[in-house]
Amino acid sequence: MKQIKGGITVVPGFEAAAAAAQIKYEGRTDMALIYSSVPCVAAGTFTTNVVKAAPVKWDQKIVKQGGAVQAIIVNSGIANACTGEEGMQYCEETAQTAAEVFGIQKEQVLVSSTGVIGKQLPMEKIQAGIHMLAQAKGNDKLCGAEAAEAILTTDTHKKEAAVQLEIGGKTVTIGAMAKGSGMIHPNMCTMLSFLVTDAVIEKEVLQKVLSEDVEETYNMISVDGDTSTNDTVLFLANGLAQNVSICPGTEEYKAFAAAVHTVNEQLAKAIAGDGEGATALLEVEVVGAADKEQAKKISKSVVCSNLTKTAVAGHDANWGRILCAMGYAGVSFVPEQVDLFLESAAGTIQILSDGVALPYSEEKATEILSEEKVKILADLKLGDGKATAWGCDLTHGYIDINADYRS
Repeated sequence: MKQIKGGITVVPGFEAAAAAAQIKYEGRTDMALIYSSVPCVAAGTFTTNVVKAAPVKWDQKIVKQGGAVQAIIVNSGIANACTGEEGMQYCEETAQTAAEVFGIQKEQVLVSSTGVIGKQLPMEKIQAGIHMLAQAKGNDKLCGAEAAEAILTTDTHKKEAAVQLEIGGKTVTIGAMAKGSGMIHPNMCTMLSFLVTDAVIEKEVLQKVLSEDVEETYNMISVDGDTSTNDTVLFLANGLAQNVSICPGTEEYKAFAAAVHTVNEQLAKAIAGDGEGATALLEVEVVGAADKEQAKKISKSVVCSNLTKTAVAGHDANWGRILCAMGYAGVSFVPEQVDLFLESAAGTIQILSDGVALPYSEEKATEILSEEKVKILADLKLGDGKATAWGCDLTHGYIDINADYRS
């Protein structure tokens, strides 16, 4: 497996485009298209929030039915959430317009939205945007990059990833783009992620790969503890690589799953590090746990702790907050044997040994916590379980962004 530059459009058979439909924003693009030259099998995972946006419901139905998918239409600015029957009708109208423009069926069109909750989509602008997308679509890297830019809301930069690997002597490519910056919490987020591949793989197998990996990547990030109404990860496979179909339990399956994990982890970390107002990516790794589940719960608890996040923002090695967050994770461990470390590009220091504070340089700790990527490592000394969660520091910038988000 090798990392390659680009996103959606590095995958054979896929095109992308962006359009400025002026749904909410002026002077920037706010609609994106992902299009396959041939029908694809589709998999998806969606928000666990009881309040689900209309596009989530539309996509869940399409993916569950198992039919071929050929296009995804995305808009930013308005989430089409809490919009009732009218919102659902707008999903269908979006899909119908795309179907007419691209010569496919409306059931072959997935839709996604991100932005303000409670507002109705301006359908004349959406429909005009779809025509613009059709005219602009292409398979070069620029088209992919422009699509990745168009889906952003409060994000500060686009998020793309791509890899290639060999399966049965055939080159298989996976490309992706994502957005997310706020309303980010485990169990999916205001996070949209779109993966495409040219692999030959059955729908059930694609869904298995995606569902299992989401638990290790997107569901291990948190910015602010809010699980969104619109979280969606979609995965399309068009089969143009002509490899032997990937089957569970095989070496090919393991290689493909590893490649998917590489892409998803990269995007998950990019989302966490781009949290609203954030100045640092926070990584929390728990090792020596009794099992993986224990490690996951503890690492999530620490990365979600507002007191820990503000300590990182202040470059303050307040390790008591870390241990406290570990203690309310809902799993048992032995505090008297925990070791804690702080790591970054500026170095590593141990701040706790067997549950007791060690002498350390506050100046060095501040230097370590001042980097753009900061890691907290906790060793429980109970077994071989380990897990990693990702988040960010919590700054005044988060309040500034969200206090006037609708204005």
